[in-house]
Amino acid sequence: MKGHNRILEYALSTLLRRKFKNFSVAAIFSILIAILSSILFLTHAYKTETLKLLDNSPEIVLQNMSGGRHELIPIEYIKTISAIPGVGNITPRYWGYYYDSLTSATYTLMAADENMRDVKLIEGRMPESDGECAIGKGVAAIRQAALNEDFFLTLGTEQNVNLKITGIFTTNSTILTNDLVVLTKDNLIRFFNMPSNKATDITIEVNNPSEVTTVARKIRRAYPDSRPILRSELIRTYDNIFNWRAGIVLTMFFGAIAAFMIFVWDKASGISADERQEIGILKAIGWETSDVLALKFWEGAAVALSSFFTGLILAYVHVFYFNAAVLTPVLKGWSVLFPKFEPMPYIDIYQIFVLFFLTVVPYVAASVVPSWKAAISDPDSVMRG
Repeated sequence: MKGHNRILEYALSTLLRRKFKNFSVAAIFSILIAILSSILFLTHAYKTETLKLLDNSPEIVLQNMSGGRHELIPIEYIKTISAIPGVGNITPRYWGYYYDSLTSATYTLMAADENMRDVKLIEGRMPESDGECAIGKGVAAIRQAALNEDFFLTLGTEQNVNLKITGIFTTNSTILTNDLVVLTKDNLIRFFNMPSNKATDITIEVNNPSEVTTVARKIRRAYPDSRPILRSELIRTYDNIFNWRAGIVLTMFFGAIAAFMIFVWDKASGISADERQEIGILKAIGWETSDVLALKFWEGAAVALSSFFTGLILAYVHVFYFNAAVLTPVLKGWSVLFPKFEPMPYIDIYQIFVLFFLTVVPYVAASVVPSWKAAISDPDSVMRG
């Protein structure tokens, strides 16, 4: 153990002797790890938030279609759908989007619903009468609004409403609280000038999860102009979307990844004359081949591990403190119109291990293999070059 500690000490002194070269290598390595980690962290955070949002969503959301676009759905559909075997609770939903010119953000306005199970009030209460609203903590932050203050909405020259904030809430998913404003049903219908016999969409619960597809097929047969959206389809779609967008971002940085692979290949193809001479001297003074390999292993491991953890820290700060300013427009797409979204720090340990084995392990191996070739050679010939 004493001899091994001295090898480690000598490895660190060797790195310090070539500090400019090693610092340059570590900087490039750290930046690459930071880029890759940022993509993985942000993608996983968005996917986790989305899945949390969908976990308690209804099995089927029914929309009415006209010309291939979503339009208001007649409430009378509920009577026919409720007669389908296996159908549980059916709830019409009233909601819409509102662009706030004051903050250049888009809010989701939704009628208060007894099925809002995920909502957790931070303070106050949900709206109970006209002229009241509850807002998510993201909306409260961007509007700098507090309990019992006024919340003004305007839509054109006709639909104007001044609401009193009765509650501020949060949920398991920050995506939902980030842009949601809850009003009473009557307030929302008047604001959007919706017909009394129509809703935005209809949520349908199915008693037996294995019958969801069958129920959706029967609904589509009864109403060909409708579109049943299954929760499983939404989860699969969002998962594919984020994976696809992450792939686009990775492609954007393909040059950096390729440069790193070339760098590792160049390092594995040989060592400098000074390093070969140093190995020859160490062998001449009595070092074993295993000692030389241990020395080079620790040199490579010190650079790789320090770069890896530095890159992870930089990525963590970039994504969860600066909201991934570089990557957000690509991964979020049009949703950047919504209020500023701060992703929660969800990290997939499996992804970190994969990144470790794809970057650190090849670098350390590239440090040891060429040194092994020099270490098994005759010291005299190595020193002579």
